[in-house]
Amino acid sequence: MLARQRQELILDAVRTTGGARVSELVDTLGVSDMTVRRDIEVLARRGLVTRVHGGATAAGSSVEEPGFAAKSGRNPAAKQSIATAAAALIEPGASVALSAGTTTHAVATALLGVPGLTVVTNSLRVAEVLWAGDATVVLTGGERTPSDALVGPVAVAALRGLHVDWLLMGVHGMDVEAGFTTPNLAEAETNRALVATARRVAVVADNSKWGVVGLSTIAALDEVDVLVSDDGLEPDARRTLDECCGRLVLA
Repeated sequence: MLARQRQELILDAVRTTGGARVSELVDTLGVSDMTVRRDIEVLARRGLVTRVHGGATAAGSSVEEPGFAAKSGRNPAAKQSIATAAAALIEPGASVALSAGTTTHAVATALLGVPGLTVVTNSLRVAEVLWAGDATVVLTGGERTPSDALVGPVAVAALRGLHVDWLLMGVHGMDVEAGFTTPNLAEAETNRALVATARRVAVVADNSKWGVVGLSTIAALDEVDVLVSDDGLEPDARRTLDECCGRLVLA
């Protein structure tokens, strides 16, 4: 296969799903890791993709927000493992806040096995999952984003004065300098309000989020008590997160 043909296939993969990992492209294209990285570099120089740690995203993706359906198909096995590990942090009868997102949606399903919970969420999808169990669900209200988060002044006002044992929060990206980020300014404000409600904060994010920087910072790495990720996280990322976060859990 010619280099241009490979690069077109990489570009198609990035445009279809919003991003592609080097390891996945190696398997798909049947070439070496180094070849894929060179092809990504060529596409990045042409302004067609953005290089991120371990792969590539669509150009300008730091300010573009994929919809819930588009994100649901990314790393489903890792999200399920993360959800199981995150649910294990929560004791029966606890009060828990859950942000919007596909990983927290998986966490909500895992929490169905924990009795007596009170759950605060700004996600209709998370609320729908939990209404099927015996949890008491408090939905914030607010304006809906492409990722199905409820955000804005109504959501922030609903969170004022609330106090929960845990916040389980999904993020768009995590970076040593930028911290935990999202591409949506209103969602960042609402997530910061969620952080303020919680005695302990756990971020749930798969390995593809490392090195991705969204438009707005929610929290610094050292402001969270636990980061739950997966064993696909690369060694340098593990070291950094282990040093900066309160505790690193790899599912």
